[in-house]
Amino acid sequence: MTTETLSTPAPAPGAAAAEDDPGTVVADLWFDPLCPWAWLTSRWLLEVEKVRPVRVRWHVMSLSVLNEGRDDLPEQYRELLAKGWGPVRICIAAAERHGEGVLAALYTALGRRRHVEKAEFDEATFVAALTEAGADPALAAAASSTEWDAKVRASHADGIGRVGMDVGTPVVAVGENAFFGPVITPAPKGADAGRLWDGVLLVAGTPGFFELKRSRDVAPIFT
Repeated sequence: MTTETLSTPAPAPGAAAAEDDPGTVVADLWFDPLCPWAWLTSRWLLEVEKVRPVRVRWHVMSLSVLNEGRDDLPEQYRELLAKGWGPVRICIAAAERHGEGVLAALYTALGRRRHVEKAEFDEATFVAALTEAGADPALAAAASSTEWDAKVRASHADGIGRVGMDVGTPVVAVGENAFFGPVITPAPKGADAGRLWDGVLLVAGTPGFFELKRSRDVAPIFT
């Protein structure tokens, strides 16, 4: 990690100010707990909150919804997507019960178990994550209930509708500017996290800018 003197940058074009502080920029993040790349992006944004005047708001999207009706997926991925309904249903149910403010802690509890500790998304994992997040552990039952699917779909549509159907999770929106990614590993920390934030806002706020991409040559790194 390199060092730099941190200063408060001017809000990027389209940046949204937080309701409680006109100098704070709101970053809306749509995540699926199943996705390791979304997890890394979320850990980066938590670092950004430490070094830039940014507040993250958390929302659910779903790879299971995104890939519905596709018959070109490998069987192993189909099986994974079938399991993907449980955690997003639980997140939506918890937000309904406790308010959207619970999503940051719940996603952290779910994601750490899944991606760092390599736990399965099963009832024991859901109960433990809900308990850690201060939510009602009985909400683990939402994993197998279609009661929450309409709201899962609505939240997903809100996020994916900002960037188009040819991307996945995560989606980040800052004011009127929304984008898929960034896809990064490992998650930058400290000053490095701040520099990446500044660069992402610069390109995302450039009219007519659509894409930067290169092939991934490493797997997600969670440590």
